Amino acid sequence: MKIITNGSRFQVSEFILMGFPGIHEWQHWLSLPLALLYLLALVANLLILITIQCEPTLHQPMYLFLAILAVVDFGLATTIMPKILAILSFDAKAISLPECFSQIYAIHSFMGMESGIFLCMAVDRYIAICFPLQYPSIITETFVIKATLSMVLRNCLLTIPLPVLAAQRHFCSRNEIDHCLCSNLGVTSLACDDITINRFYQLALAWVMLGSDMVLVFASYALIIRSVLRLNSAEATSKALSTCTSHLILILFFYTVIIVISITHCRPMTVPFISVLLNVLHNVIPSALNLMLYALKNKKLWQSLYKILKLDIKGK
Repeated sequence: MKIITNGSRFQVSEFILMGFPGIHEWQHWLSLPLALLYLLALVANLLILITIQCEPTLHQPMYLFLAILAVVDFGLATTIMPKILAILSFDAKAISLPECFSQIYAIHSFMGMESGIFLCMAVDRYIAICFPLQYPSIITETFVIKATLSMVLRNCLLTIPLPVLAAQRHFCSRNEIDHCLCSNLGVTSLACDDITINRFYQLALAWVMLGSDMVLVFASYALIIRSVLRLNSAEATSKALSTCTSHLILILFFYTVIIVISITHCRPMTVPFISVLLNVLHNVIPSALNLMLYALKNKKLWQSLYKILKLDIKGK
């Protein structure tokens, strides 16, 4: 363990990310499936961005929010996966304190942005289904820009105290983290001094960002479902629900895993490997599934994708 002298005290200069707890001997076998999942996430989100950019008919608020979500997913996956693959493939477990604190900031910022974009997309669908006549005047490109900027500023600013508070802690003994990435509580739990303020701010941040977003998202979909069920036409009901299905699947996965991870922080699981794996997959699976879920449920996006890939779909 590398240490540096700080007056009469010692301070560790790096952390060691041990990987998946309980399976260190054979965790390298996970590198291939995780690498393929990461590659799928990169390709899927790039295809979404290229398709929306090149197809003028997709320059609409719903697809612009999808493009922004693709950028956020791309950033979130890239924040953690290269280091995880380096740990599993090359045993590169060491990470400097500044790199670790930067990863804490990036992970929480991107997670908050993803939650915020889910909220924007839920509002977009709510207005489109419940107030279709007012939709063109409410959900405009200006609305998309303002909503996105507000979410970015909210998460970037509110997340700053996390790494700042973590950097103020004194790490004087242990430096091995039984995880694949630098989580805020995983890092601060190694500190030799009191971390009450770190735990409090983590909890407050989770409620302010993710908790409030989750409540508003599910409230939006509850109103959408109520409005859809009042429709007299079965065809109109089916069409309205189909536009929300893919979005709702991603939202349910996103928030369900967050709840599970939060519970495991309070009450550690009997098999901690599962908790770490869920944490990793939570950051890459939605990124990899975005294209398939949205393309399969959206005929216009599917046809535009085929067009970009120069596939002839005439007659299909």
